[in-house]
Amino acid sequence: MFDNDKLDWAMAEHLAYGSLLEEGFDVRISGQDVERGTFSHRHAVVKAEDSEEELLLLNNISNYQGQFQIYNSLLSEYGVVGFDYGYAMASPNTLTIWEAQFGDFSNGAQIMIDQYISSGENKWKTPNGIVMLLPHGYEGQGAEHSSGRMERYLQLCAKNNMFVVDCSTPANMFHLLRRQLKSDYRKPLIVFTPKSLLRHPKVISTVEDFSNGRFQPLIDDVSAKASKIKTVVFVTGKFYYDLLEAKTSLARTDVALVRIEQLFPLPEVDIASVLLKYKQASDVVWAQEEPRNMGAYGHMLMHVEAAKNWRVASRRSYSAPAAGSATRSKRRHQEILDFVFDKTKDNQRKKSKLKNT
Repeated sequence: MFDNDKLDWAMAEHLAYGSLLEEGFDVRISGQDVERGTFSHRHAVVKAEDSEEELLLLNNISNYQGQFQIYNSLLSEYGVVGFDYGYAMASPNTLTIWEAQFGDFSNGAQIMIDQYISSGENKWKTPNGIVMLLPHGYEGQGAEHSSGRMERYLQLCAKNNMFVVDCSTPANMFHLLRRQLKSDYRKPLIVFTPKSLLRHPKVISTVEDFSNGRFQPLIDDVSAKASKIKTVVFVTGKFYYDLLEAKTSLARTDVALVRIEQLFPLPEVDIASVLLKYKQASDVVWAQEEPRNMGAYGHMLMHVEAAKNWRVASRRSYSAPAAGSATRSKRRHQEILDFVFDKTKDNQRKKSKLKNT
């Protein structure tokens, strides 16, 4: 990876943990299948096949490093998240992480999220640096394995109570995790993490991005020439790569894809700068793969004044986050992509007015 100057998501995680450990911080991770990672990308614990002896390589960096702990936890999100919240409070210099097997599994810990993680500092002046990693993304896995329920966390955001992030590059994830402990304050960090992006050939960062970069709340389209842009598309997370593939296939050099990596607090100054940069664009789009009544669209409307005039490309409103049918899922996904690049292909079917009976 280093020889090719192409570092992936797993490497970003390990470099973040390893560098913090070398600086004397501790790292603790728990959750279902976290030792290898649900999608088999982490492999933090190596086992000898004959003796089943376990080796944690991250505990063999130096003689003066912090301690790395990782545990496959029992199937009780409520209990485990509660314990980790208390651990993070008792040990503020430990990077305390709870990872959901799939993002929406966190609904089993909703009481802890509502009563403690999102509001504890406001109620009791108790800062807490717990990190929640929630795998999120629409890849045809059905209603229970697609959405991390982003909208629920964003509804709880106010007065800088926590960070909500949806990273799209390994380097941004690296800097984000390091920021969590290097800052001189503690806030909960909610991260919507990828699944398919873990091995996506375009989801790589350079050594320079790691060594001399920083966390970017917003990533502009470096390939876009401002004078040629007619459509600006704001997007977050994994859906960016779907849009990028479509843009490349259609050879659309008049479209700029702008990634909002930090959803709360929103980089409002950066968003305003982007809109000013592309002021000649006649079409501004918010694109999301979630249904209209979910995802970050409502959050954007609430916090960005200009968003009320944006064209919205999303799934139609549904009660479930995703379709149970793979065929319907693909069709709905493609409809969003089509509408982003062709405003005549609106997928929001209009409901007929109900007659009084």
